[in-house]
Amino acid sequence: MGNGTYPQYTKRYPLLVKNIMKRPLYYHPDDIAMVYRNDEGRYLRLTWRQWHERTCQLAHAMKTLGVEPGDRIATMALNHHWHMENIYATICSGAISHPINIRLSLEHMIYTINHGGDKVIFFDNDIKPLVEFIYDRIKDTVKAFVYMSDKPGLPETKIAPLYEYEELIKGQPKIYDWPDFDEDTNAVLYYTTGTTGLPKGALYTHRQVYLHCLHSVAIQGLTSRLPDDPPRPNQLVPLMIVPLFHIHAWGSPFSYVYSEARIVFPGKFTPENFCELVQTEKVNTTGMVPTMLAMIIEYPDIDKWDLSSLTNIGIGGGALPLGLKSKAEKLFPHMRAGSGYGMTETFAGVIGSLVTREMVDWPKEKIDQTLVKTGLAAVPAIEARVIDEKGNDIPHNNETIGEIVLRGHWIMEQYYKDPEKTAQVWRDGWFHTGDVAKIDEEGYMIIADRITDVIRSGSEMVPTVLLENLTGNAEFVLEATYVGVPDEKWGEIPMALVKKLPGATETEEDVLTFLQTTGVDTGKITKWMLPVYVAFVDDVPKTSVGKYDKIAIRKKIDEFMAKAKRVRLT
Repeated sequence: MGNGTYPQYTKRYPLLVKNIMKRPLYYHPDDIAMVYRNDEGRYLRLTWRQWHERTCQLAHAMKTLGVEPGDRIATMALNHHWHMENIYATICSGAISHPINIRLSLEHMIYTINHGGDKVIFFDNDIKPLVEFIYDRIKDTVKAFVYMSDKPGLPETKIAPLYEYEELIKGQPKIYDWPDFDEDTNAVLYYTTGTTGLPKGALYTHRQVYLHCLHSVAIQGLTSRLPDDPPRPNQLVPLMIVPLFHIHAWGSPFSYVYSEARIVFPGKFTPENFCELVQTEKVNTTGMVPTMLAMIIEYPDIDKWDLSSLTNIGIGGGALPLGLKSKAEKLFPHMRAGSGYGMTETFAGVIGSLVTREMVDWPKEKIDQTLVKTGLAAVPAIEARVIDEKGNDIPHNNETIGEIVLRGHWIMEQYYKDPEKTAQVWRDGWFHTGDVAKIDEEGYMIIADRITDVIRSGSEMVPTVLLENLTGNAEFVLEATYVGVPDEKWGEIPMALVKKLPGATETEEDVLTFLQTTGVDTGKITKWMLPVYVAFVDDVPKTSVGKYDKIAIRKKIDEFMAKAKRVRLT
């Protein structure tokens, strides 16, 4: 420690989130920091100075609510400046931020609140009915509730004790002496979506948040550029669509603040809101799940808007099919789309599809095929391997599949209050993701499936993500997913659920023919992987974070089978 003082402001300077928050104040305090459009179409704009002052006021107000270091402070809200103020006031004062996934089942939401021991919950008007519905089952845990709105006054509700956000911070000092503490102090708590059981809590420290932020910013300057890439903007203007409760919006609340970006919040996501904000605010970058991109592509009025400022879309939460990427780039000729991989336990993205310098002169078609792969370890300081059941690295032959394992500075250390689950995922010094992948000759990983979603047909494993990506390349397909259906001979056989582009007239047999031509004939898949059944659907069931919901599909397997047609090649 040195002379009894802590911290030492040299080699032991603590990596704290407060220093991320302070950076824009040194350079451009009076630049617009955040833009929020509410549901009524009104815009609110805050400078970095104003946003920081409000965050300081909130930190003071939280003390009046009895918040102490280490307390869990929850949010049940959409993306807006109040949510960001809460995240930073909570973390930088020494408490733990817990953004609650408001798309979980009610039982799972209640579980995460009670298991996490949330002391205060902040919620907005859109989520008020949900809080009221679960109130009786969380009121013994939560000591106070705070209502966030741009309209004065409190709503009529049974929720108590209830405070009005703006009244709570009014009159509070606009300066706060942010404390110093050990960088290994816990900062944020996220829960998994609970697709295989109860949600599991993942804790992250100030050090992990800080290092991820710096490395995320650094990788942008290390990425090779293509000759026809759009110019790199001097200032990022991101549209923050990815919910703040979903892996903390892939780390963007921290990297965007550190980068002094002008952050645009959409409130509720709709294709129309998306287009209006891109046009009005000249948004140049955004991130979303593939299903959101599909919604934008099928939006019938998209040609009415000027979306030329948008030059980058990052895709996560699911694989980016080459077909979907191509459809998007036809609509937005100045835009580039790429994919990445991460999970709740990795804080944000850790693997991404990058163009390395030797690829710059490759044909566009080959580069596009690379950019839809899961990719390489995207961020420095992350190690990633794909191993077989004996723990050996699989060959780079684009065929053998194994499990992705990771380690690095911001991989989750342990599940909150769950040593048994922690021991299951941390083995031999590596975090086991449960995701199956193969590696091609260039060393790029390609997600094949979740271990729990692989279709086991006879003695073979059918990787559904590979089939989904191939099917999505068809011009007439908007979305596609695969599940196994029972079969007396093979145990399971593949069924495809396909959502066609509006107006498409292709048949179920056309799906099979496309897969034969572009998959089997080219060696990308084998003939026994082809679907036996194809069902055309109006919508593909999805999880709370926009992934295909295989569990929901299996629960309604008879319903989908009734729509399906048995197909075979002629």
